[in-house]
Amino acid sequence: MTYITVAVYAVPTAKKDAFIAHAKELIPLFTKNGALAAVDAWGDDVPEGELTSFPMAVKCGADETVAYSHVIWPDKQTHDANMQNVMEEMQQASQDNPMPFDGKRMIFASFQTLLEA
Repeated sequence: MTYITVAVYAVPTAKKDAFIAHAKELIPLFTKNGALAAVDAWGDDVPEGELTSFPMAVKCGADETVAYSHVIWPDKQTHDANMQNVMEEMQQASQDNPMPFDGKRMIFASFQTLLEA
């Protein structure tokens, strides 16, 4: 079964173009390092919640938009064998192309796939 890594973050809405440029440079690092696919998405219908929500989770401000990313790995072993290399390459690339959002408010996790269709 595949293995999924997910990230959610708040991006200043005015920096959408910078976010796209940043993502275009960094997203290929995942597939280069064994991922089957990688996706970056810009929030379009991301409602505020009363107890929990994506905006609340990343402390999204009024001038920010929730963005989401996921990476599909063939399995946990491929993720584990390659994620450290991806993180090192991302850190190097970010020196010339810094993240256009506050990385301290980013949430991320990896999940074992239970079902696929």
